[in-house]
Order: sequence, then C-alpha cells, then structure tokens
Amino acid sequence: MASKKKKAAKAGAGALSTGMAVKDNPYVQRLVEDDELRENLRTAFESAKKAYGRMANGKGPAKAIMDDKKTQKDLKETANSLREAADSLRGAKKKRKRRPGRVLLVVVVGAGLALALSESTRKKVLDGLFGAEEEFEYTSSTTPASSGSNSTGEPVGSTSSSSSGSDDG
Repeated sequence: MASKKKKAAKAGAGALSTGMAVKDNPYVQRLVEDDELRENLRTAFESAKKAYGRMANGKGPAKAIMDDKKTQKDLKETANSLREAADSLRGAKKKRKRRPGRVLLVVVVGAGLALALSESTRKKVLDGLFGAEEEFEYTSSTTPASSGSNSTGEPVGSTSSSSSGSDDG
C-alpha cells in the first residue's frame, strides 16, 4: 500500500509542477483571458469537425474536397479561424486592408501635379514618350530659279505697271 501512496504523491507533484508551468505560460494566459481567441479556436474546431464529417461520408476525401462546396466552405472557415487565433497569440495587430484604388488615385494625382508644376519633369516624360526633340536648321535642297523674264522679283502672272502700259490705247 505504501507504493500506491508514493505513486499518488509523485503524480500529485507532477501535476503541481505542470500546473505551475501552465500558470506561467503566456500562451495559456492569453487563452484564459482572451474571449476572441477562444471563439476563434472554437469556430476552427467546429468547422473542422463538420468538414471531417462530410469527408468521411463514403465518397472519399479527395472527391469531397474537390466537389463539395460545403466542405470547401468549412475548410476555408477553419483556416481563417486558425490564422486569426495564431495572429492573436503572436500579438500581431490586425492588418488594415489596403485599397488599391486609393493608392492608385494618390499616385496618379501626384504624377499629374509633378507634370503640371515641373517643366523639367514634363520634358523628360515627353522625351521618353515621343523621343528627344532634335534642334535643327532647315536648309532647302532646291535653289531658287533665276529667269531673265522675271527679274523684278514679282510672281509670274502678276501684272505690273511697267509692262501693262502698252495695252492702254
């Protein structure tokens, strides 16, 4: 009978040391204190149990996962709840969902202001889009024809006072 008492005493001491370790464990403290963490774990357990029940119905787990929408929903809910519980345990803040539309709007407005207010930026953008503007001087490849009949510099076909005097009379 003495050996039974010794075993019971050892078990009690082990339970006491385990209880002390659990009491000092920050994860267990969070589990005891955080209602949202417990709710996430409860939701994960219940949805995993539902998904397991649907997969064990005789069709086979692969077919249930691929074809059964309710199983997919339960598994997704399980994963989300476990992720939230893990984030809560780690102490991670909930991430704000970024709106890509808002970020894009800020970028577009900023680029528009930069183009409107900075001439050098505007030139760089236009040069990038359409190529650099080349400065050149125009030289004609044809030479003006000098004819003897029109030495006055007037266009051909125009009437002048010196050549139209013989038609008066």
